[in-house]
Amino acid sequence: MPSYGRTDSAQIEGVTVIGEAVRTVMPERAEFFIEVTATAQTAAQAIRDNHAKTTQIVQALGSLGVTHADIQAISQQVHSLYSPIMPSLAPYAGMTQIGTGGFSPYGTASGVQTEIQFGAYQARHLIRVSVREPGRVGEIADTAVRAGATACGAFSFHAADEGGARRAVLETAGKDAKLKAEALAAVAGKQVGDPVTITEDIVASNGTLAALRAAAPFAFGAAAPEVAGELQYYARVTATFRLE
Repeated sequence: MPSYGRTDSAQIEGVTVIGEAVRTVMPERAEFFIEVTATAQTAAQAIRDNHAKTTQIVQALGSLGVTHADIQAISQQVHSLYSPIMPSLAPYAGMTQIGTGGFSPYGTASGVQTEIQFGAYQARHLIRVSVREPGRVGEIADTAVRAGATACGAFSFHAADEGGARRAVLETAGKDAKLKAEALAAVAGKQVGDPVTITEDIVASNGTLAALRAAAPFAFGAAAPEVAGELQYYARVTATFRLE
């Protein structure tokens, strides 16, 4: 008869270690977001004004070497805006009021308009601007703002090959884990066998490592201060190896 709920009491003789690695690279591109807003009495006019304003900003950025390929439209929206105004004298419209000289200072119900609506439309255009020379991102953002745009959020810096940088630091963390396992195995008079499990814990970049160290210095350890303009990629893996 089969036995259900039975577990194997044999345990794998092994060693579990944590491997870490940090890779520092110089950014090769930057990007930021801008918003272009235009308001008009009609939706069509708001869209036309927004398009003209966007064209003016693109031309201003083009004078600094920003091409159309570096400018990407993220979203474009048109909102209807209106302000309903209720006359303050409306509560008295249905009442007969006698003022000085026998005349009513509030008028009559037939002469009161219950609501007046002032309409307007706002066209909003969100744009991503990529900068091929990270050192000029401030100059280019200032130019966009002077041309009529609104800067949105913070600047972000990236390596040319983000995926390659992450894979490289992850591989280095895996090698670090194996070296640690071999050192511990030698102390016990053993040798490291095949890996049983390897788990990726963290792969962080773009300032995340500095934030993690600030929040948990004992978990991530001390490190040399970051150099302005550099990007750090951090990886941590947990691995278990057999002992032979």
